Formats: sequence, C-alpha cells, structure tokens
Amino acid sequence: MRRQILTSTTALVLLLGAGHAYAGMDEAKAFLDKEIGPLSTLSRADQEKEMQWFVDAAKPFAGMEIKVVSETLTTHQYESQVLAPAFTAITGIKVTHDVIQEGDVVEKIQTQMQTGQNLYDGWVNDSDLIGTHWRYQQARNLTDWMAGEGKDVTDPMLDVDDFIGKSFTTAPDGKLYQLPDQQFANLYWFRYDWFNDEKNKADFKAKYGYDLGVPVNWSAYEDIAAFFTGREIDGKKVYGHMDYGKKDPSLGWRFTDAWLSMAGNGDKGIPNGKPVDEWGIKVDENSRPVGSCAARGGDTNAPASVYAIQKYLDWLKAYAPPEAQGMTFSESGPVPSQGNIAQQIFWYTAFTADMAKPGLPVVNDDGTPKWRVAPSPHGVYWKDGMKLGYQDAGSWTLLKSTPTDRAKAAWLYAQFVVSKTVDVKKSQVGLTFVRDSTIHDKSFTERAPKLGGLIEFYRSPARVQWTPTGTNVPDYPKLAQLWWQNIGDASSGAKSPQEAMDSLCADQEKVLERLEKSGVQGDIGPKMAEEHDLEYWNKDAVSKGNLAPQLKVENEKDKPITVNYDELVKSWQK
Repeated sequence: MRRQILTSTTALVLLLGAGHAYAGMDEAKAFLDKEIGPLSTLSRADQEKEMQWFVDAAKPFAGMEIKVVSETLTTHQYESQVLAPAFTAITGIKVTHDVIQEGDVVEKIQTQMQTGQNLYDGWVNDSDLIGTHWRYQQARNLTDWMAGEGKDVTDPMLDVDDFIGKSFTTAPDGKLYQLPDQQFANLYWFRYDWFNDEKNKADFKAKYGYDLGVPVNWSAYEDIAAFFTGREIDGKKVYGHMDYGKKDPSLGWRFTDAWLSMAGNGDKGIPNGKPVDEWGIKVDENSRPVGSCAARGGDTNAPASVYAIQKYLDWLKAYAPPEAQGMTFSESGPVPSQGNIAQQIFWYTAFTADMAKPGLPVVNDDGTPKWRVAPSPHGVYWKDGMKLGYQDAGSWTLLKSTPTDRAKAAWLYAQFVVSKTVDVKKSQVGLTFVRDSTIHDKSFTERAPKLGGLIEFYRSPARVQWTPTGTNVPDYPKLAQLWWQNIGDASSGAKSPQEAMDSLCADQEKVLERLEKSGVQGDIGPKMAEEHDLEYWNKDAVSKGNLAPQLKVENEKDKPITVNYDELVKSWQK
C-alpha cells in the first residue's frame, strides 16, 4: 500500500491536442512509435492486433467521459499523465484518471459502497480489501464479468494467468474480484559495500563469531544493527537500523503490512495463514472470522505478536537515528539514501527508483547501487511454510453501483494500462511488476545491475512468500484504522506491547461482533467463538496440525544465522 511516494514522471504530450479528432489505429500506431517502441513482450504485429481490438471494442462508448482513481505512486502518475490521454486518443473514451492519497482512496470507495453513489467508474484499490469485497458483494466478481456481462469488452490477449498477484485477488469462492495493476514488496535493504568491506567483515567475525552477511533471522539482524550503530564510515556516524514511530495513520501500514507474520504469528499457508492469518484473525472451516484475541483462538495479542512489537520498539530506540521516533512513513523513506544507514529490515521496493538516482551517496559513479535488497529475516516464532512479508497489489476493482456501460468503458481502460503491449514500458517507469512475462523481459535483464537485486528477487522462487492482507479480514477500512491508534500507544510509551495488543484485539473483536449482529455479511460474516485460555487454544491448534496461537518461547534470542548475498542469488538462479 502506500504511500506518498512521489517521483516526477515526464508527461508525454501525446496525440490529443485541442480539438483533435478520434482516429483509432492511426493514433494507436503513433502511440506505439512514440511511447512503447521495443519495450513490450509482444511483437509489433501483436501490439497492433491488441490495439485494433481496443479500437473496435470501444466503438459503442466513443464520446463517453469516465472517471477512475488510484493512489499517489509513480506508476499511477504515468498512467494518469501518459496512458490516459493515449487511451482517449485511441478509443474516443475520455478518461479522467485522478491520483490521490491512499487514505482518500479507501475513504471514497467506502463512501460509494455505503451510499451507492457512483463516485468513480473504476478503482485501483488495494487487494488488502479482498475479504471486504468478497463478503459485502458490492464489487463485480471479474471471473463472472469476463465470461458474461463484460465478455464483449474483455481483451482476448489479457492472459489473466500471467498476473503474479492473481492469488491475492481471488476469494475463497474461487472467483477473481480484482485485477492487479501494480505491486511492490517490503524487503530487507542493506549496504552491500559495507558488508563486503574487509575490515567490517573481520571486526564483525571477531566480535560475534560468525560471518557478516544477509541476516536470515532477527537475532542476526539485531547483532548487525548493534555492530554498525555508532561506527564512523566515510566521515559519517552510522546507524544499524531505520524505521519510524510517529503516532500517525502511516504507522498502521507498518504493522498490518505483515510485520507480525515476519515475527512468526499466524499459521502456515501461502498467500496467507489458515485458519489464523497475519493480522491474528482466525476463521472457521467456512472462512467465517471467529476472533482476534488469543481467548478466541486468535493471535493478535498472543506471544508471537507481542514479541513483534517489542522488537520493533527495542530496535527503534537502540539502533535508529533519534529523529526516527517522530517520523512518519513518508518522512523516513528517503533517509537510507542519505548514506548513514547500514540496513533496514522493512523497506518498500517502491522506493527503488528514487534510491538508484545518480549522484546519491548510495550510488556508485557508474550508476550501480551501493546497496542491495534481499529476503526479509524472520523472527523466532516463524516456521517454514509461513508467509515472510508483505506485497502491495493495487488492483482494478469495479463496483456494482457503477452503471454497466460506464463499468465496461472503465474495464477497457483498466485492461489497456495492464496490457502486454503497455506493461513493460509502464514497469520500466514505476518498477511495480504485475506480469511474469514482464519480469523476464530482456530489458530488465539489462537493467538489473542498477536495481540492487530487485529483478533477481522477482525472478526468484522466494517471491511467493510476500503477499498482501488476505481474506480473513472482513472489513479492511474499519479494522485497519485500529492498528495505528493502538500500536501508537506502545510506540509513545503510553502502553506496554502486551497492553497495546490486548487493546487492539479487543477493538477488532468489537467490529467483528457488530458485523455478526448486523448479519450484513450473511453466512460468510463473523461468527464469534467461545472464550478459553491461551493453553486451551494452542492445544486445540496443535491437535489439528496448526500452530497459532503459539505459546511463549523461553529464549526469544535464537542462534543468529547469515548468508552470503552473492551465494543466495546464485542459489535462486539454479
């Protein structure tokens, strides 16, 4: 999700001057010549074939004006400034593509769902709302749409199976509710040059008895953070960690975006733990939420989650710059590029383009980065088979309250901006990959050395463990806002981690109980479980082959493990 990541995109003054007439394929060919060129997985002949389909399919809607919306990301700026005018010129459908803050997108889609008033004809809405869309049934399920009402406006070259986030936007009923438009992960970021410095390596080995490398677990991350904090490198005081702690809505993302799963809460399962997910919410065999607190078999306030919050607080205080405590997400984001941060456990790959700009302290003279990204380390409660981090997937969503003809026109635009014709160029601009074919395009093989391991990660088998919020969350807008308020109390010192998570799970259960009583979500809405103690629910979970909620681990500092980054990449390629 996230986030106010603004980088300027050069707007293409393309095709659509004042009074310019709609000209179909002439405009499409001009667009292919001027904007796409060789940056497509399709041959020129197939690009023209796909564009001809758009020209023909759009004829019934020529002259229509539609509005779509997405959050503020470089990818969406490019869509709004370049692709929307191109689509208008090619099809005659006038698209206004608004780009607004993420919180505003959530608020507006919530308003349209509650009132039925058609604010937008198409939404790039995080797949974190998949459980909301499935349970409220106010979004068109795209599986049925593409086979039925929307069949005449569904691109035969769309290739849904090429989308790497398809599983994120598929509900328990097996239907696709959203189509990914952009994706990015939170990964481990580190100074590759410092980790390969011979003196640093020797000093670390002498102090800790093992090799300095990419940390596999939180114990190693903690040692590395302690090792670098306070050292002087290139004339700067260095810190071993970066994060943010201001009580602000962006603090919620820091935790709902799978921080607890990295610690080891929830159950095994990809893309999300079942029956307990990474928010600590448990569902029954019919995918009905039954609780969030350990007293109902949930995991939000159980030992793994409390450990996750405690480590966050410890590291922020001991190893990050003092000002990090008062920063928001957007304020903290650029700090590693300033050259005094050794590693960051929770770094969004949407920052890649900004972090690779020539002239930065973290970029070499030849344009290659001094940093790399790698898989995130996991906490002591984590087990093989669990998800290991968060992946944002902003996805096209069509609400049922949008009139059919307008939804069809919006669906045409949605497919245009994710089409194989367009996707490689769009991904070169925004680096937010949604198609497997794009990730493996030769243009990214050529660019990979300047992207610090991003391409290697997305081509690796590891990427499947990075997933968005799943279907256990029945009402994302209502529940997500509870996180920053409660964890903010822990961050400020007003409550202990245990007290904060007790409060959070209780607040989540109030929402679940209200949904149960209202009956608004029918037989897939919450159905609260009886209350018992932690030991009861742990024994019940283990008897069924599950994990959560886990009992407290006696020693939460396990044996530290690191791996050599270059060897890790080689193992992926094998």
